[in-house]
Amino acid sequence: MDGLISFLSTVIFYGLLLAVLLFVLLCLVLKKISKPHPNIVRSEKENYFLDPVENQRIKFPLEEEKSAVSLSVVVPAYNEEARLSVMLDECLEYLSQRKNNLSGFTYEVIVVSDGSTDKTVQLAQNYSRQYTPEIVRVLELQPNRGKGGAVRLGVQSTRGAVVLFADADGATKFEDLEKLEDSLKDCLKIDYLQSPENAAKALAIVCGSRAHLEDDAIASRSIFRTFLMHGFHFLVWLFAVRGIRDTQCGFKLLTRAAALKCFSNMHIERWAFDVELLYIAQQFKIPITEVAVRWTEVDGSKIVPVWSWLQMGRDLFLIWLRYFIGAWRLKTKEE
Repeated sequence: MDGLISFLSTVIFYGLLLAVLLFVLLCLVLKKISKPHPNIVRSEKENYFLDPVENQRIKFPLEEEKSAVSLSVVVPAYNEEARLSVMLDECLEYLSQRKNNLSGFTYEVIVVSDGSTDKTVQLAQNYSRQYTPEIVRVLELQPNRGKGGAVRLGVQSTRGAVVLFADADGATKFEDLEKLEDSLKDCLKIDYLQSPENAAKALAIVCGSRAHLEDDAIASRSIFRTFLMHGFHFLVWLFAVRGIRDTQCGFKLLTRAAALKCFSNMHIERWAFDVELLYIAQQFKIPITEVAVRWTEVDGSKIVPVWSWLQMGRDLFLIWLRYFIGAWRLKTKEE
């Protein structure tokens, strides 16, 4: 018996030692291969959008600090030919009515085709032709960047005092934008509709949230998927973001300054980008609020339930580790 205990103790000791050595090795490798700041790749062609009315290409206003419209809406779209029309119809109808009813309100919608191989670009260009490219612009990316990469390049092409990014599936009711705007106003003590210049310079983020729907979702999910969901929430809390119950809802409103500051520092370009975005915001001490929104599940999701969550779990750990060891750093004013 004593021999067995001694053997198990030895195995545990050397197992822990091996784990520590592997962890140190991982840190050294990450430190060696990681660049401290993101390498944002954008081809010359991606600096332009097509005016389908005049059939000419016009340059986006790239990362300009001063705003030119009240609201920019960024819609990342990868092969969304089947779902995009419903979202754009609801979005543009709502914003058109608001413009008619609210003096001085201006807006733009930027559809970012993330290397789509279907008719997403042609569909979006039809809206640009109908509403004019002053209202609807299409940013066509080649190759595919991932949702985070698409949102970032879309945000950096905007003109809005505030920037909303919204999923192409239309799962969130667009009129719930008003709930996010109310929260932003309470946070900043500024109404961006009345003082867009002041709001653009301020720092704040409002996250749409589906956390209030979790009880109903759990009732219809398998035990395994519920376990994965809670596991993901725990990893988010442990490694990255605390105080936000739903980091992944694709309906977030940012002031212009907050959007440009956070997205210029973001490395992750795929599913876990929301987490890094909010992690960066918390490191910069940017105020973040969370607002319940209406949400319905729409067929056609690009997320593969188990595999995508495993990828996000890996990314969460690596986000924390790279920042912890200094492999990734936030840009200072001097940099």
